[in-house]
Amino acid sequence: MLKRFLPVLVLPLAMLGVSPAAASIKASDVIQRAIDGFVRPAYASLHDHAGRLAISVQALCAAPSQSALDAAHAEFSATVEAWSSAEIIAFGPIKENNRLERMLYWPDRKSIGLKQVQAALAGKDPTATDPAQLAGKSVAMQGLGALEFVLYGDGAEALAGKDDPYRCAYGAAVAKNIETMAAEVDAAWKKPDGFAALWANPGPDNALYRDGTEAVTELVGVFINDLEMVRDVRLKGFLGANPEADKPRQAIYWRSQNTGLSLAGNLAGIDALFEASKLGDALPEDSRWMAESIHIQLTNGVATAKSVQGPIDKALADPGERDKLEHFALITSSLSGLIGTRLTAEFGLTAGFSSLDGD
Repeated sequence: MLKRFLPVLVLPLAMLGVSPAAASIKASDVIQRAIDGFVRPAYASLHDHAGRLAISVQALCAAPSQSALDAAHAEFSATVEAWSSAEIIAFGPIKENNRLERMLYWPDRKSIGLKQVQAALAGKDPTATDPAQLAGKSVAMQGLGALEFVLYGDGAEALAGKDDPYRCAYGAAVAKNIETMAAEVDAAWKKPDGFAALWANPGPDNALYRDGTEAVTELVGVFINDLEMVRDVRLKGFLGANPEADKPRQAIYWRSQNTGLSLAGNLAGIDALFEASKLGDALPEDSRWMAESIHIQLTNGVATAKSVQGPIDKALADPGERDKLEHFALITSSLSGLIGTRLTAEFGLTAGFSSLDGD
């Protein structure tokens, strides 16, 4: 599984509102803007979409039809997009109670989750159709990956009729579990005395963030870590050095054809977080171009990823579509250099870390 480590960043006076270049910028203000302008809305949106998804799957089970299945598919894609934006904030409430892994068990390199889901469907495990009991089972059985297989995997066409009520009941339990987790994280971020208060109010008595340096380090780490994750894990997990090395079935959400939507959602989240925090305002006047360049490149990355639609294996087999994915890789590499090297240098930051560790 993907493990995240806080980057080792040394942030002196610039982001603490002391240097002339950032005289009016305070770490606590940057973090509060990030929370109010992105984190809370992102997880609220996820909660909203997860609720609609749960309702749509329940409706499918109550009255199976192709139109009801299509509706559930639409809500699944919308929830994937909402999650892809929110998941860049992979610390705080989402890390509690294994919610991050329970929401999305990926990459599943050894197909552990797939085998567990298939076993539940084959054995018609009654406990897996109860959201409360499902929440205590393997993390791989209760999130978006599991629901994707239920809605799109082998045998999913039976959901349009009444031949496989168990499959739908299990899917409804998974969808309800996703909604429950989304609601819990949404509520936790909204708490006035919760994690948000700790992040936005660093100090010597704060158990997590002793000063503004540590608080802003968490924020900057999101940009650097997630760009690396999107490129090196999500994209290069299926995009090979040449067409012969491509692995379309290693692509995230390949069954539901949401690979491009997910990659776009990740970059859209990074862009929205960067804009909301107004981190670029802390740059010296002659370096403000950097913030605009970051925004433009992120916007281009989102558009490029969204333009890759349909089955990912067909996209990889089409030279024009494959070029888009390679262009997306170049955009993320450029952004990594711009943020991880040039932006951090402007703030007097030194970054030396590895944010990803695979098992």
